[in-house]
Amino acid sequence: LILVEPRRIAARAAAERMAATIGEKIGQTVGLRSRLDVRISQATRLEVVTEGVFSRMILSDPGLDGIAAVLFDEFHERSLDADEGLAFALDAQSVLRDDLRIVLMSATLPADLTQAFFDAPVVESLGRAWPVETRYLGYEPRQRLEDQVAAAIRKALAEEDGSVLAFLPGVAEIQRTVDRIGPVAGNVIVTPLYGALSPQEQTAAISPAPKGSRKVVVATDIAESAITIEGVRVVVDAGFARVPRFDPSLGVSRLETVRLAVANADQRRGRAGRTGPGVCYRLWREAEMRGFAASPSPEIENADLTGLALDLARWGAKSPDELRWLSPPREAPWRAARNLLAASKALTAEGELTTLGKRLGDLPLPPRLALMVLRAAERGQARLAADILAIPRTTLCTPPTH
Repeated sequence: LILVEPRRIAARAAAERMAATIGEKIGQTVGLRSRLDVRISQATRLEVVTEGVFSRMILSDPGLDGIAAVLFDEFHERSLDADEGLAFALDAQSVLRDDLRIVLMSATLPADLTQAFFDAPVVESLGRAWPVETRYLGYEPRQRLEDQVAAAIRKALAEEDGSVLAFLPGVAEIQRTVDRIGPVAGNVIVTPLYGALSPQEQTAAISPAPKGSRKVVVATDIAESAITIEGVRVVVDAGFARVPRFDPSLGVSRLETVRLAVANADQRRGRAGRTGPGVCYRLWREAEMRGFAASPSPEIENADLTGLALDLARWGAKSPDELRWLSPPREAPWRAARNLLAASKALTAEGELTTLGKRLGDLPLPPRLALMVLRAAERGQARLAADILAIPRTTLCTPPTH
């Protein structure tokens, strides 16, 4: 079995939990496969993998030899990798493996995910969620978001017991919020949580607070689903999400800060009811939710499709129309991606993969950056290109809007 998780922290936490449940370590019955962390053995029956890794796996072995089922967890997030992996899995099922089982899982499945699309049953589990009280604090656009979140955290610490999980859109806001929380009780531990932290730092952030202590975990949406932080019974939600938007004129993705969707708000609220009755403080007014989108827009609608176009060529498809999609790639960005790859000699004019295209696909990088590395290597500058890639790239961010 393959269990596909949206992030490395979610994959690692799921694998650790399942392995511990049967009294084993990761790498025995339950394995883990993510970038820079592979722990599997001949005894492994269930591999927990990240979405990007699954795409690489199925591209290397379209028939998924020896795999009985693929389970896509937290599918409501609709990442580009998840949509691509599902399209490949559905194609493999229809052409090569009619016995392959495909399962999509989420507490808030997307609205366009219909039973008719898959001709498959819907299984619902009520789970063991505890009741969560919701308190609306409102949002003041003239004040800094970090100041309002810090004040809400102090309010939560004063009014409730247990640990606190606060959601902010990005790392900069997290760091400023941590600085603004100010003096707290001696038994309160404040810790950030975001994707750029090391696995050790992430594990420390989601670990239970020591006996007699409380934690305040200030996180991005990395903590929105698929992980449970023991002891958290209070959530503070700033109400914003940071999403990538591809800018064709610049050739890069910029980050926009937008109001989160109702499905994401429900996911965040649910974090307070994982281990007992909880409370969720929301930094908006209840009436404002009528203007929230029901679910987040699929990443495929706003992303750079160059990597997808390269992967489809590796799959043997010259057009997205040859596969089944919940949300097909839009024509204009798809055509632009194909033209760029053809101009780079990664694809032929007919859309077939070239030798260069195969080399680009073998590198765990976006095609534009992989091309930079290969071109630099031809000039004896591979190390310089790798050093440039290791520098955090500047992204363009728009401020929160009310």
